[in-house]
Amino acid sequence: MFSKILIANRGEIACRVIKTARRMGIATVAVYSDADARAPFVKMADEAVHIGPPPAAESYLIPEKIIAACKETGAEAVHPGYGFLSERASFVEALDKEGIAFIGPPAGAIAAMGDKIESKKLAKEAGVNVVPGFVGEINDTDHAVEISNDIGYPVMMKASAGGGGKGMRLAYSEKDVREGFEATKREGLNSFGDDRVFIEKFIEDPRHIEIQILGDKHGNILYLNERECSIQRRHQKVVEEAPSPFVTPKMRKAMGEQCVALSAAVDYHSAGTVELIVSGADKTGESFYFLEMNTRLQVEHPVTEAITGVDLVEQMIRVAAGEKLEMTQDDIGIDGWAIENRVYAEDPYRGFLPSTGRLVEYQPPLEGWVDDGAANGRRGVDGVRVDDGVYEGGEVSMFYDPMIAKLVTWGETRDEAADKQITALDNFRLKGLGHNVDFLSAIMQHERFRSGELTTGFIAEEYPDGFTGAATDDAMMRQLAALFAGAEFDTRVRAQEISGQLAALPNPPSEWSVKIGKESYAVTLEEGGASVDGERINGTWDWQVGQTHAQVTGDKELGIQIERKGVRWVITTRGASHEALVLPASIASLEGHMIEKIPPDLSKMLICPMPGLLVKLHVEAGEEVQPGQPLATVEAMKMENILRAEKEGVISAINAAEGESLAVDAVILELE
Repeated sequence: MFSKILIANRGEIACRVIKTARRMGIATVAVYSDADARAPFVKMADEAVHIGPPPAAESYLIPEKIIAACKETGAEAVHPGYGFLSERASFVEALDKEGIAFIGPPAGAIAAMGDKIESKKLAKEAGVNVVPGFVGEINDTDHAVEISNDIGYPVMMKASAGGGGKGMRLAYSEKDVREGFEATKREGLNSFGDDRVFIEKFIEDPRHIEIQILGDKHGNILYLNERECSIQRRHQKVVEEAPSPFVTPKMRKAMGEQCVALSAAVDYHSAGTVELIVSGADKTGESFYFLEMNTRLQVEHPVTEAITGVDLVEQMIRVAAGEKLEMTQDDIGIDGWAIENRVYAEDPYRGFLPSTGRLVEYQPPLEGWVDDGAANGRRGVDGVRVDDGVYEGGEVSMFYDPMIAKLVTWGETRDEAADKQITALDNFRLKGLGHNVDFLSAIMQHERFRSGELTTGFIAEEYPDGFTGAATDDAMMRQLAALFAGAEFDTRVRAQEISGQLAALPNPPSEWSVKIGKESYAVTLEEGGASVDGERINGTWDWQVGQTHAQVTGDKELGIQIERKGVRWVITTRGASHEALVLPASIASLEGHMIEKIPPDLSKMLICPMPGLLVKLHVEAGEEVQPGQPLATVEAMKMENILRAEKEGVISAINAAEGESLAVDAVILELE
């Protein structure tokens, strides 16, 4: 066994690998860029080596710097995590030349499966079903249009070396192909150094199922069941679970055996994942097709660990050291249900725009998890596990993936795991930047999610007009009204007690008017609860004035985020934020006489919705534009976002240049 390994990655996956290595008695080395100098994974590792400036292309993506760090520290092996160099065959070969072990599959398997065009050819030869499409070289946009017309719309354009949702465009028409083909090539080149694109038929009502593979260097290959990853946004997974509510034992066996056969065809060892697309319209489950093989550890590996009890990172290390797998296929079972939600730095209330900046407040629902070596160690604490790599006061950088943390819950049943997600999400404390905690909670509560009727179009279909918060029933609104009134009452009592100067004034009233949105509630505060519109609400809360989080017990137990904004209060819980104006009942009628502030007219400006790089300006000053016409392309978090005209007009001024870094709300151009 190795005595020291280097982790050629950052963030939560670096922390994850260090935890297992520490339990195995293996020393660890971290490598870090300037942006990560104070990151938790750097502090967790036994040693750390600085490798360059923040851009990954100047630090984490340079093999020579990783190898030099190995030599400097005496690390015998490298765990690549995922992303960065994890699927670069040349990196594995370079390590091998230096006598450094790679904790992952052989270079030949990475090369074969990393090229999506070649991998489809191999899958066909191995007898695996593949999606109809064109897997040759595409000359230009006209050629792409010709191919797409032959296949039949809709089609998916994918960067050959792509992954993680990058370098993918869905096209429903020739116009979409012409608009998206070059962008797909650019994203492939910028993210993976390869601008080749392939085109395949888009399977409608698709479910995204993946099979976890684990093999050793002695020819043993197993499948560790499946994961359902159908809930995606822009082809980026948002929610993953294991097992799938769709897959039957017969399907599981058929899928698993095909994926093992494919792995054997490329002499695979270590952990890997074969991704499949399944037609949700086919209830027999026989219409599944090979998408790609990820020759690395997956972001969503914890859900597999939770239901099987297998530590995939430990097995990768043991396999790399030459050990045989100690388990057989018959040893792989399914114990309970696990769900993973990816907590991202993005604002679902603003069209899921990337959000970078400082984590002013960051407290997950529990402080990490302890890997004690037992099977249930992979389930965290009481079925709640948080994998993260950030810290309070740190920054979510524009240079890397916007994921803040992974929240994993385990339960005996799927509903239990989902309920634990809702409770844990309520207790995530995040401030300083936009995040998707409310959105994740809304999904966990959604009737369609609970039914298990999922497709990759779930988010687009259920939130066609964007996200405005989870639906809140009448009973919850009445409870919130009571909480708002209680917060105002406690705050006024506290104000009287601060110096004693207001002590002579009468105590705040118990009768309140609470206006939430357009609805008003009459609240009477009482011992052990309140009456709202004449209906008794039982409950108490653990909260003191000035705190931003409270635990509520009573008719419904809640974790809430609460804050004062000017004269109003905001409470966030169960996937929605609610703002209220709370006034003593005696003066509430006067509120209608207040002058309403009219917001400024910004319709004549194209405003940058997120921090990013202005990649391309599509128009010039003086040019006439029509609604829907592309005006500018902004790259944020390695993804290109096309900003379009919302109205007809003439460009009067352009305030930014291509290649310029833009702040959020920066004015790119103006219309007459």
